[in-house]
Amino acid sequence: MSLIETPSPVTLSASAAARVKRVLSSEAPGSALRVAVDGGGCSGFQYSFTIVGSAGGDDLVLERDGATVLIDPVSIEYMKGSEIDFVDDLIGQSFKIHNPNATASCGCGTSFAL
Repeated sequence: MSLIETPSPVTLSASAAARVKRVLSSEAPGSALRVAVDGGGCSGFQYSFTIVGSAGGDDLVLERDGATVLIDPVSIEYMKGSEIDFVDDLIGQSFKIHNPNATASCGCGTSFAL
């Protein structure tokens, strides 16, 4: 019997994985970056990023190139099909979520509407 691997509902770009790994290198072993969708922001929802010590039982665990990102089940519903990226451009460095479900976002790109 062979295992069928299902694609992850959220992906992590190589640049995001490199940045997460760099950030976590100064944290306790086993730490991960938690990405969540919270109510608020100028468009209705906003992303939050926190460092946590361990995964919750229902978390989606994304691992790439030594980096670990966790997403809770409620946030996954808002982020299906998204890519977590890290950009470094003229206005600064930041994590950016490319979310195909977002119908609008604010000017600074930190909040979105569905």
